[in-house]
Amino acid sequence: MSVGLVLVSHSAKLAEGLAEVAEQMAPEVRIVPAGGLAEGGIGTDYDSVVAAVQRADSGAGVVLLYDLGSAQMTAELAVESLADPEAAVVADAPFVEGTVAAAVAAQAGADRAAVVAAAASAGAPDLGEASVGDGADSVELVLTNDVGLHARPAALLARSIAGLDADVSVVLGEQEADAHSVLALMSLGARKGDRIEIKARGAQATQALGKVKDLVERNFDE
Repeated sequence: MSVGLVLVSHSAKLAEGLAEVAEQMAPEVRIVPAGGLAEGGIGTDYDSVVAAVQRADSGAGVVLLYDLGSAQMTAELAVESLADPEAAVVADAPFVEGTVAAAVAAQAGADRAAVVAAAASAGAPDLGEASVGDGADSVELVLTNDVGLHARPAALLARSIAGLDADVSVVLGEQEADAHSVLALMSLGARKGDRIEIKARGAQATQALGKVKDLVERNFDE
C-alpha cells in the first residue's frame, strides 16, 4: 500500500502524459490524472478532482500536484470537501519534477509527509554538490542499455539503493549526481556506451556498489 498521487492540470493531455511518465518509474503507485474540463477543453473540474482523489487513495493517503494557480485552488477545494480532509494534501511543488520525485518516493514506501517533502524539494538538481568525498569506494561501469540513465533506469537505480546506509553518487565526465535523486541522475544525460563511475561511502557502501553494478550488467531489465 503506497501513497497515491493526483495530477491536477488545465490540460487533460498534460496530466495524462505526466502520469504515463511517472508510472514508468513507480509502477506500484496509483497515479490518477485529473486534467481539463469535464466536457473537454482547458480548465480544471472540481468533481473530476474529487473523484480522482477517491480513486488514488489505497489507504496511505493522497498527494495532489497542480500546474497553475487556479488548479491549486481546485485541488484545495477538493481536499476540503472530503469526508476526511486529513486523507489528502496539496503539495507546493513544480508540477513535472515534483510529480517524478513524489512518485519515486511513494514507490520506495515513503509516507505521505515524505512524499510531499520529496515533491517540494524537486527542481533543477545541483550536480556540483553530490560528491561523496575522498575515501569512497568506487567502480567504473559502461552503460549498455538502449536509453542510458533516463527515466526508468534512473528510477530503478535510485530505488535499488534506497534504505541503504551509504552515500552514493554517479560520475560522468566532470559531472557528479546524487544517486538517490532520479532527477539528478537524468540530468547527467548518460547514454548507451558512456562510462560512468559509481562512488559509495558508508557502512553499506559495498552493498550499494553491488546493487548498481548488477543493474547495469543486466541492462536495467530492458
